[in-house]
Amino acid sequence: MPRFFCALPLQTGLSVDLPDDTSRHIQVLRMQPGDTVTLFDGLGGEYSACILHMGRQTVHARIDTHLATERESAVHSHVVMGMPANERMDWLVEKATELGVSRITPLMTAHGVLRLNAERAVKRQLHWQAIAQSACAQSGRNRIPTIDVPMHWSVWLDALRPDETSHRWVLSLSVDQTPLPVLNSPVMVLSGPEGGLSREEEAQAIAKGFQPLRLGSRVLRAETAPLAMLSQWL
Repeated sequence: MPRFFCALPLQTGLSVDLPDDTSRHIQVLRMQPGDTVTLFDGLGGEYSACILHMGRQTVHARIDTHLATERESAVHSHVVMGMPANERMDWLVEKATELGVSRITPLMTAHGVLRLNAERAVKRQLHWQAIAQSACAQSGRNRIPTIDVPMHWSVWLDALRPDETSHRWVLSLSVDQTPLPVLNSPVMVLSGPEGGLSREEEAQAIAKGFQPLRLGSRVLRAETAPLAMLSQWL
């Protein structure tokens, strides 16, 4: 059954005009009145809805039932990422969402080539949030991960506070391979851009309670390394 994110207050028994992007997608699929779709609003669970009317631009549907279905990872994971360039960050957001990430914080770091002013940072955050919504629709997730507005390393570091309830790791090539422990508590993973974190940034992270960790003997791409971590907690 086709699944769609719907940024509306969903409730069983309601009849609603679906958002423009959802309506266009349903029209492209050539669905008809009487067909059933699955809707989710990112707040938990999903809804079965019946298409009532197909307009030129809007699809009208009735919300029939709510299923309290959750497909979240058992581990709350927060990826803090020195942004890779071009479409690699798009790809990372999509795949991290499929793998169950809870939150992504994009950073502008010393070796990163991507620099964003305040206006562009907000636009990129909205773009990545839309990618996460689509990835949730595809993968079956009913809760959308938080994508933060990109920020500078120093701003993020100054705002970081101690947290005794979570594990903190910084991915590093300066240490030996480290076995991952079995987790049942939140985890924050810090990873650098194509050039990695600078020595100063890595030292600052360690001073904030991050443990350096190396995943294996090979050097993974910037967008691959955090995904390798997330795959441990499917």
